Amino acid sequence: MRRFGLTGFPLEHSFSVAYFDEKFKKEGISDCRYDAFPLENIADFPKLLEKHPDLCGLNVTIPHKESVIKFLDELDPVAEAIGAVNCIAIADGKLTGHNTDGYGFLTSLHEWINRFSLTLPPGALILGTGGASRAVSWSLRKLGVDVQLVSRRPGPGLLTYNDLDEQVMRQHALIVNTTPLGTWPDVDSCPALPWQYIQPLHLLYDLVYNPPKTLFLKMGRKQGAATTNGLRMLELQADRSWDIWNG
Repeated sequence: MRRFGLTGFPLEHSFSVAYFDEKFKKEGISDCRYDAFPLENIADFPKLLEKHPDLCGLNVTIPHKESVIKFLDELDPVAEAIGAVNCIAIADGKLTGHNTDGYGFLTSLHEWINRFSLTLPPGALILGTGGASRAVSWSLRKLGVDVQLVSRRPGPGLLTYNDLDEQVMRQHALIVNTTPLGTWPDVDSCPALPWQYIQPLHLLYDLVYNPPKTLFLKMGRKQGAATTNGLRMLELQADRSWDIWNG
């Protein structure tokens, strides 16, 4: 039996376990399993590996996509460029870090834009500064989009939510939420955008998928913006992880 899984914290409402269970069932894969391995402290990562020596691959989620890197033997070029890992291949005792979030985001973005004949804006606001934010920023810069990170706390190269005036909002019509705000059961929260400046020219992409319509997306819809959630990105990154684990 080949074992794969997801680590991060918390994992109670994770997408991945149900997705891979269904995938194995649909495709008649009977020699694999996929489990959740909650890990509150990344310092315990070596203990996780010791406890489960049969692991062939892991997905990594919040909050460990960056901090897990120090435990890996090497990174593939994409993960190294992004500076975050959400997929680990384990073979012959060697741990190789990959990033499939960038692929999932970029592919799902293209699908969404093409399906609804939308136009990719020249500027984007990325809400949040974690591992997912790194993958999204890397992907958009590859497309030539001017990326601006937004954080609750001031820092070099960052805007805070108080800096988002009408001009900034107009210049960055794609807004991507990479924070966990709005994730079930915290459904009444969302990033503190100046919603009065959101217009039909804006595209709002929420990496949160549970619930399917977050408060972030509802508020955007109310202002006439086009919206989408992160479910398709998750499906794509999971499938790419599976491809990596299977050579």
